[in-house]
Amino acid sequence: MLPRCNTEGMTLHLAEISAAVAPSAHAVLILDQAGWHLSAGLVVPANITLLPLPAKCPELNPVENVWQFMRDNWLSNRIFKSYDDILDHCCLAWNRLTDQPWRIMSIGMRQWAHG
Repeated sequence: MLPRCNTEGMTLHLAEISAAVAPSAHAVLILDQAGWHLSAGLVVPANITLLPLPAKCPELNPVENVWQFMRDNWLSNRIFKSYDDILDHCCLAWNRLTDQPWRIMSIGMRQWAHG
């Protein structure tokens, strides 16, 4: 969990993804056009290709549904006691979700793409 979204954090995130990619494989990461996703200062590992979505098209980005699900089910309507409390709740929500891969697939499904 990082305190802000910026180029440095995205570089760290890409390094983590890169480490999880099998040695003979290559990952394609679909992302929106947030400034830190496409910054000139971003360090992109050789085994990752970034594929930016068109601007202002959240309907193409299934992770938007994931964030909404987490807010709706585990993070909304709460009063947090501190910054650390926010981090704890976010980590708990993320870990709950990653323990349910079937839910991630279901949330990210776009019915219009499969009709």
